[in-house]
Amino acid sequence: MIFEAQRAIAGRIDRQPCGLVDHQGLAVEEEYAFTMHGAALAIISACVPEPASMLHRTLALALLFAPTIADAQLCEGQSAAIAPDGRAFGHLPYGDAPETELVTLPSDYSVGNPCVVRADILPDLLRLFAAAQGDPAVMGQLRALSCQRSIARQRNVFCRGESSSAADRAISVAPPGYSEHSTGYALDFAVRPANGCPDAEACMAATPAARWLRANAPRFGFEQSFPGGNKQNVKWEPWHWRWVGTSESMPGAAKARFLFARARRQYPANPAVLPVVVRFTTSPPVPLPIAPAQPSSKKKRR
Repeated sequence: MIFEAQRAIAGRIDRQPCGLVDHQGLAVEEEYAFTMHGAALAIISACVPEPASMLHRTLALALLFAPTIADAQLCEGQSAAIAPDGRAFGHLPYGDAPETELVTLPSDYSVGNPCVVRADILPDLLRLFAAAQGDPAVMGQLRALSCQRSIARQRNVFCRGESSSAADRAISVAPPGYSEHSTGYALDFAVRPANGCPDAEACMAATPAARWLRANAPRFGFEQSFPGGNKQNVKWEPWHWRWVGTSESMPGAAKARFLFARARRQYPANPAVLPVVVRFTTSPPVPLPIAPAQPSSKKKRR
């Protein structure tokens, strides 16, 4: 019997009017919901429940009506139409991680700018680096290249290439407000020494370190968000991995899986953290007793 972990975390709209629950009764993170769908709150006027549950029910309506927001603000003077399903150029929306939940990775494990991630990701990330460091098959060092990026910083990254169209840039760079990096649960890996392969280029996939990542990263709760040929039409990114935890019971994993529930459902990662498999064991079958043979009723002939 197989249960997909993301279904246990993904947000679900209750059948009751204006209700908001998830599949395990976990409370939706209010700050996340406001960040992601705050603009939609302005158009909510229906449904006035009792004060104790007003917040979550208002958030439910915000989630329902969020796709009606017309445009995503990109660079100065530019905007992008939001698809009916809420995506911009194929990318799903994500809010900024709260600064109170961010920590800085020790500089020995990163290159370039300081790597900032959610505190929940740090133990598994350090274990991954330690395992890679101790495996001669890596033939080098794995390092964090780009980690949490705020929406404001993502705008700077996205708008650097204004000579090309926004749609073309979105194939390889998510628009501001639509990057997994803003959650604090995603990062790009780099290999040192680079051996002539620039960072964030497909040649990384051929390195021993990248092959090690594919074989081992899921053991530490990481999965590759944008495999080759993904249905989001996003550039293949063998360097980009998101953390969802090896189990939904790990600290922070439920929140991470909630944030990525739709992405994991519609655009599966590869390799991915495997779903939870529940195995039932039974005792060996007990042999049935053999009934004694009945004496024949026929008389013997003389």
